[in-house]
Amino acid sequence: MSLYLFPAGEDPGPNFAELLRRVQLPIEIPVNQGVGDVRHGTTIAALRFQGGVVMAGDRRATEGNIIAHRSIEKVFPADRFSAVAIAGAAGPAIEMVRLFQTQLEHYEKVEGLTLSLEGKANQLSQMVRTHLPMAMQGLGVIPLFAGWDDRRNFGRIFTYDITGGRYEETEFAATGSGGRDARTTIKLGYRDGLTRDAAVSLVVEALYQAAEEDSATGGPDPVRGIYPIVATVDSSGFHMVPEGEVGELFGAILERRASLYRGGELS
Repeated sequence: MSLYLFPAGEDPGPNFAELLRRVQLPIEIPVNQGVGDVRHGTTIAALRFQGGVVMAGDRRATEGNIIAHRSIEKVFPADRFSAVAIAGAAGPAIEMVRLFQTQLEHYEKVEGLTLSLEGKANQLSQMVRTHLPMAMQGLGVIPLFAGWDDRRNFGRIFTYDITGGRYEETEFAATGSGGRDARTTIKLGYRDGLTRDAAVSLVVEALYQAAEEDSATGGPDPVRGIYPIVATVDSSGFHMVPEGEVGELFGAILERRASLYRGGELS
């Protein structure tokens, strides 16, 4: 494939999506299935802690009332200092994440520097807005974006709606079918100055409570060894929380719940 050259004044610059349009390569995500057959991701959440942000997502994908996949990934590194999570139509959402990752990498290679965290959030907003026609057909994608802002020296969280509206959350956010229950749990346990470990524990508890109330949200599956994905972003970059650590936290929750049942405190 030869290198594309553009006349002066028509160079798309660091905008990868515009580059694809200029060379007439499709950026629309094809849909070959009926809307009723599309797999949907469900619950994602993020919250700030002292020194960064933590983001998490359950592993279940559904097709209507059917469990379509038990171990889908919904949390991804956007680049070295930011993370993105997906809820909604799984196929288009994953393609949007891949395009977003490529756009950030393309910008850095062309400009020789990285976008600000707010600039990254705006780029994702434009992609969600471009996706609006598919959202109107029932294939909505609702991402959650968070990262470390080295200019302000703290973590930030951004939410979106299907029109591309971008909103910054000061403390925490959750969306998807179990988002309301996850958000309530986080609200009850959140406080300023949370440590990294306390924040990870709280978001794990939030996903567990969401799975208790929402059938589309997948809880821990010790038999298959499947647990929600949890990641942190701080001044040193994106870090996936080890599965063993997540498994231990869920194990503690299950043991605590079992002891309450044995003691007759839960019915």
